[in-house]
Amino acid sequence: MRGSTDALKRTFDVALAGAALVLLSPVLLVVGAVVRLRLGSPVLFRQVRPGRGERPFELVKFRTMTEERGPDGEVLPDADRLTPFGLFLRRSSLDELPELLNILRGDMSFVGPRPLLVAYLPHYDDRQRRRHDVRPGLTGWAQVNGRNATTWAGRLEMDEWYVEHRSLALDLRILARTFSSVVRREGINADGSATMPRFDDPKAR
Repeated sequence: MRGSTDALKRTFDVALAGAALVLLSPVLLVVGAVVRLRLGSPVLFRQVRPGRGERPFELVKFRTMTEERGPDGEVLPDADRLTPFGLFLRRSSLDELPELLNILRGDMSFVGPRPLLVAYLPHYDDRQRRRHDVRPGLTGWAQVNGRNATTWAGRLEMDEWYVEHRSLALDLRILARTFSSVVRREGINADGSATMPRFDDPKAR
């Protein structure tokens, strides 16, 4: 039963991602051009993330930060590199649009736990690792219940809950709530952080 549901979900992902890429191609071109003008090259942010079964894939997003470095050559903190334009892209979720390509390729789904950093893998307990039993998502249960404003413990607990209770009906509910969250621009930042503190920072848990 779960296998047939997953197959139907994949068909839905491919059809919706393909249609979205065609319909949103003018938006992608405009945003890409403005990113190139405001932030320079490269236009896309690329980073390896763990996917289903912890298999690595290259996530693609529009860049929202500069590459500014301090006198020691180290990249400056996120808060210092996130421009007003980059913040607008994040609040509107326009930076996420290139992930439609990840969905089309099968790296991701529209709904699932968000793909986090490879560096976090050694820090998960057995239950938390279950988030990799499914494809990571463009949006997910945690994103419509606080997004970056929730704690890591709460966020991972919601990811685990989704894996255990996933269904097409739940996915449609999450997609509807995602639209509402984006419109209201909820949960963009964690308290005291430009984005979300790292999971491997003991102070963040």
